[in-house]
Amino acid sequence: MYQAHGDAVKNTSLLIDTLGFHSLMDDIFTRLLTLTSYISHRFIQFIEDLVFRDVIRCSENLVVVSSERNPGCSCHSICTSISEGCSLSSKPCISISSPTVLEGRTSGLREELLVNARSEFVESNYNYRGVPIFFQGLMLPLSSLRFAWRLSLLSWKQFFSYLRCIQVQVQSITSRVCTTLRGSSDDIGWLQCTPGMASVEDGTARFLELLAGIRNGEHKLPNSFVYLLIPGLFSNHGPLYFVGAKRFFSKMGLACHIAKIHSEASVEHNAWELKQYIEELYWGSGKRVMLLGHSKGGVDAAAALSVYWSDLKDKVAGLALVQSPYGGSPLASDILREGQIADKETRKIMEFLICKLIKGDIRALEDLTYEKRKEFIMKHKLPENIPLISFHSEASIAPGVLATMTHIAHAELPWLPFPNFSNEESDNVQAGRQVPVVIPSSAAMAVCALHLQLRYGEKSDGLVTCRDAEVPGSVVVRPDKKLDHAWMVYSSRKKNPSEPDSCEMCEALLTLLVELGKMKQEARENSND
Repeated sequence: MYQAHGDAVKNTSLLIDTLGFHSLMDDIFTRLLTLTSYISHRFIQFIEDLVFRDVIRCSENLVVVSSERNPGCSCHSICTSISEGCSLSSKPCISISSPTVLEGRTSGLREELLVNARSEFVESNYNYRGVPIFFQGLMLPLSSLRFAWRLSLLSWKQFFSYLRCIQVQVQSITSRVCTTLRGSSDDIGWLQCTPGMASVEDGTARFLELLAGIRNGEHKLPNSFVYLLIPGLFSNHGPLYFVGAKRFFSKMGLACHIAKIHSEASVEHNAWELKQYIEELYWGSGKRVMLLGHSKGGVDAAAALSVYWSDLKDKVAGLALVQSPYGGSPLASDILREGQIADKETRKIMEFLICKLIKGDIRALEDLTYEKRKEFIMKHKLPENIPLISFHSEASIAPGVLATMTHIAHAELPWLPFPNFSNEESDNVQAGRQVPVVIPSSAAMAVCALHLQLRYGEKSDGLVTCRDAEVPGSVVVRPDKKLDHAWMVYSSRKKNPSEPDSCEMCEALLTLLVELGKMKQEARENSND
């Protein structure tokens, strides 16, 4: 009996030892599994930190580049793709266009993702308790598969986001290239294509008759007007601009003036200056004023009449626009057009040249673009009852013009001693002399005219196309002689006595303008009767 009791006790202790051993082994396996899960989640968390940090940094750089190259492109698609790919976050992403705000948003998103990852790990640790060891061992590969799926999904979404942004950049570059190549081809001659614009009348035949009479000594310009010559762009840097024409008219006993305006100012500013200048001449002389504007000067004069016609209708007798870009200039538009290649860099260069170097206003050139001219003409149209003449010409592109020099100024030499070869005594000092300043403007105009002809197929004087110089409702003069843009205001070093000069052409234009004014006055009188 005692032996059976001892065997029972031994069996009981052996059973207890066996149960304790199994409990100990379960505890050891549980701790090993917990440690393994902890290490795996820490590793996964480390990988997530690296991946999300790279993704967020790349997204920020992508948004900044996209916002710089295409400001109209929203960052909503990028933020949405990040929020959808990172499904660990429970808050939706908000479209952000500011890189600073985006940085704060993405840092918060990263912290939220990491906090959610850690919370999932803690919850998974709690969920491991009470689960069989076999199922607990399956959680590690399942977590790895889930992480791999999320990482692949995020990678695909980021890949498509990159593709969308690359597509936007390619479209932007393509648009810039097309805009640059198209240039002003759709704008040249827009005045003739716009409905409602008055038609023009050809006055070339009568102009040539008057020019032939002037060369034969028949001068018909009356002394009952004051003749005002209005210079064009950059005329302040050419001291001889219109000087020859003014001297020519003064010798005939006519009251002639050159408008003292800042040629590098905007059209609106010069229109106001001309309005005051015309009123001073009218009140000072009691005579009406005949206007002749060259290049931008004609645009300024037309702007003065369009805006201030109620004040000038009894003071101005007519306007002749000589080689004026009334419809706009393709060169000015091609230089300052927005949306083309290197548009910002080109504008900065022109601002430095015009604003810093010659102390002008960039609007002086900008107002001659097609965009600005369309806006101004549609808002301020010329009065219908004023005599108008449009004069335009075609520059020569022959090789001979490369040797033609244009006289634009005089340079004063200082007092210099010269050797005296005579026997007479003298102070051996000779007064200073004037040296002509010449530039190859004809060669430059020929190059520009060739460029416009090859690119757009348009005839021009080098700066202004013939179609853009024709003012609606005006009498157009189209001379057969090849004349560049600077010929009408500067004298050439090579003069041909058998051909008319610029002064005689200006007189013929003003004589035709006087005749046109008389015809309009007679027509008004007949209509009143």
